[in-house]
Amino acid sequence: IKKDGNLLMRVSEDSVETSPTNVVCEHVGDLTFRFLAGDFFQNNPYVLEDFTNYVASQAKGETINYLVDTYCGCGLFSLTLAKHFDKVLGVEVSATSADWARHNAKENKIDNAEFHSSRAEHIFDKISFPADQTAIVIDPPRAGCTPEFLEQLFAYGPQKVVYVSCDPSTQMRDLQAFNEHNYAVSAIQPIDLFPHTRHLECVVTLERS
Repeated sequence: IKKDGNLLMRVSEDSVETSPTNVVCEHVGDLTFRFLAGDFFQNNPYVLEDFTNYVASQAKGETINYLVDTYCGCGLFSLTLAKHFDKVLGVEVSATSADWARHNAKENKIDNAEFHSSRAEHIFDKISFPADQTAIVIDPPRAGCTPEFLEQLFAYGPQKVVYVSCDPSTQMRDLQAFNEHNYAVSAIQPIDLFPHTRHLECVVTLERS
């Protein structure tokens, strides 16, 4: 008897999808997002508009004209924040998610965002934005950022970083590296996506000193 297994149940408008290859739909504010049911998307849609609005408030600034969204998925942060920036660049390891990010940009008539399918560790090779005018959004897996990713980020030296984490322990580990590279924490905001559980999203804003 098989004791372990995975069951996918993802709500999509008026239905529940159980196949990872089916296309689902979510709405965040006035934007529509389509993606494969088996690909990553933030859960608890009831708080996503407030969530993305907070990330936007932290990423934007008078001297910040560009946004890089690493681990961008189907474009949740890239597209909800795009109106605040001249240009947005998203990178995602999943080719299907990157394809849907492009689709979502087109469907929502957002023309200042582009997306690349490649490992986040290599995204900085493609950035032509001036570092002192750029904010970076990081939303890594529970394991946090790899040393290779952080090494390239620090070499690029963006003015501002907004670090979204579903595991505060690995986030705290990575924040020690930011501190060693002259980034100071300017804001911390926990977001409870899963009430009555131990799981917590935490958004930390860092600025280069």
